[in-house]
Amino acid sequence: MSVANGREFLAIPGPTNIPDAVLAAMHRPATDIYSGDMLGITRTLLEDLPKIFGTTGRTYIYAANGHGGWEAAVSNVLSRGETILVLESGLFAVGWGEMARIMGVKIEVLKGDWRRAVDAAAVTQRLRADVGHEIKAILAVQIDTASGVVNDIPAIRGAIDAAGHPALFMVDCVASLGCMPFDMDGWGVDIAMAGSQKGLMTPPGLAFVAGNERAHAAHQKADLRTRYWDWTFRQGEVHYQKYGGTPPQHLLFALRKALDMLLAEGLDHAARRHALLAEATRQAVARWAEGRVLTFNVRNAAERANSVTTILTQDRDPRPLADYCRHQCGVVLGVGIGELSGKAFRIAHMGHVNAPMVFGVLGAVEMGLAALGIPHGKGGVQAAVEYLGREVRP
Repeated sequence: MSVANGREFLAIPGPTNIPDAVLAAMHRPATDIYSGDMLGITRTLLEDLPKIFGTTGRTYIYAANGHGGWEAAVSNVLSRGETILVLESGLFAVGWGEMARIMGVKIEVLKGDWRRAVDAAAVTQRLRADVGHEIKAILAVQIDTASGVVNDIPAIRGAIDAAGHPALFMVDCVASLGCMPFDMDGWGVDIAMAGSQKGLMTPPGLAFVAGNERAHAAHQKADLRTRYWDWTFRQGEVHYQKYGGTPPQHLLFALRKALDMLLAEGLDHAARRHALLAEATRQAVARWAEGRVLTFNVRNAAERANSVTTILTQDRDPRPLADYCRHQCGVVLGVGIGELSGKAFRIAHMGHVNAPMVFGVLGAVEMGLAALGIPHGKGGVQAAVEYLGREVRP
């Protein structure tokens, strides 16, 4: 028997739920790329994206996913043979570094723990040892959606400064932008990149890169530059140059509506909403963990992300639970990836999400745990409800 008929609940960490208003914004004919609405949308997007990143620097829009954003960031500021330091805290910083390696950059990985955030003291120690300043850039993610870790970006900047190192600081905020505070200028981030499909509530297919003055100075001598990704070309006067060719019009219409919604809510309010819904999820997981089968992947509570929670299933295969939630309840959970493949599942709480949606996902998981006879502490959903009842007041 299934009770899955009805609207599917997508609880994977990207793509996330797309608001109906954003979908509706795409439902229109193509338009001229040289005049009219398209010019206005480009202008306003390039005015508003720096607000989202928290920068006075330039931002660039690419028809690409987050991996394209990685390549855009690397190619615009680095040269072949240069060395970068990659700060491991899960899957994605290392993946970004591997892309740079394939492009001709030397990479060094500062080994981390998939269950902990980046150790700022270790960053300082490594950079102090680089007396010749061979390391030209440092790559980190704010949130790793595989491990569920959130890294303290200001602390990493402080670690770089403590070493007196001139390397560029490059941050992937794909899973954090629009979900938690990101202050590019205030935190001393030189290059930041993100994608459209998570906290920015837009279908996959757009990547964004922001660069400050230090980044643009490095750009002038970078030899990895190519025509499509190149910042200089995209600064040209002709409108199509802003996109390296034909604009991805309908995604831009969608993004314009999504940013309108996010700015109307307010970035601080959106961050607080995500923090509340994340903690409600963690309250439920903590209750389930009393059964000694499920547990948080991230050991330190302060290092758990507000956009996704990664839950270890110890020695149990998580697939039966994920299958039950999908087929019997209409809830799609994230699977474990990388080192956690077959060892974890993930609950996303990012983007266009509210309390009933989170309760629905948690309820399906708790229902699956009971139906499959998986040991767990009872009352996880109730714990989430009680937490939000205390925190969310009229």
